[in-house]
Amino acid sequence: MAKALVWPLIESGELPAEALAATVARPASLEELQAHWPAQVRSFLNGSAGSELVWQAPLQLLAVKPQQLAAVAAAAPEVEHTPLLISVLAGVTLERLQRLFPGHRCIRAVPNTPALVGAGLTALAWGQGVSEQQQAQVKTLFASVGEVLELPEDKLDAFLALTSSGPAFIALVAEAMSDGAVAAGLPRDLAHHLAHRTLAGTAELLHQRCLHPGVLKDMVSSPGGTTIAGLRQLERGGVRSAMIEAVVAAAERSRELA
Repeated sequence: MAKALVWPLIESGELPAEALAATVARPASLEELQAHWPAQVRSFLNGSAGSELVWQAPLQLLAVKPQQLAAVAAAAPEVEHTPLLISVLAGVTLERLQRLFPGHRCIRAVPNTPALVGAGLTALAWGQGVSEQQQAQVKTLFASVGEVLELPEDKLDAFLALTSSGPAFIALVAEAMSDGAVAAGLPRDLAHHLAHRTLAGTAELLHQRCLHPGVLKDMVSSPGGTTIAGLRQLERGGVRSAMIEAVVAAAERSRELA
């Protein structure tokens, strides 16, 4: 997720690589970072000599697994100023972040991977003491990779389930549609392309025309036609219910991680 957020900013020139410093937990992660990121990005193992540079930066992005949070916080040195700490960790509350990083002003961000192509969605919840100027700075940062919303913290789990887990659900649908097209006789590469373009075009139509999904479904479904025959099979397979339960399960898991 850190790469999804930062890489487009480096590529666009909005964030100079030499202005970045990163710390990672494992030697393998450090090798990967040094191999694939610009050489100007300074990188360190967490807790090693020089890694304190990251913790003295005025703006910090925390992007680790929630299970690693305690170890990261234990290795963080005391800060001499009051930097902003932006956490993208699922389920980790502002209260817990503030307790672990008492010298920081904390922000929770819930972005998603379409940020890689500038089509992201990010929800922001502000911790105590974050000024309006700092809020504007953070919103500008995330606006460079997509749409930004401000939400109460108690809405972030549902937002995450729909927008951050959602791309995986949609990818599964795209793969299944492609498999169906192959079964019906299309070559694999063409089936992939058509499935992706169909999903993208449908999403754009729903968005631009502000259509309720049910309206578009009815527009496409003619009496006794091919679409309604396919929809019957989807309903028999419980696809609608499965999607609802997938989003709910993701939200519940986010709450458990807290």
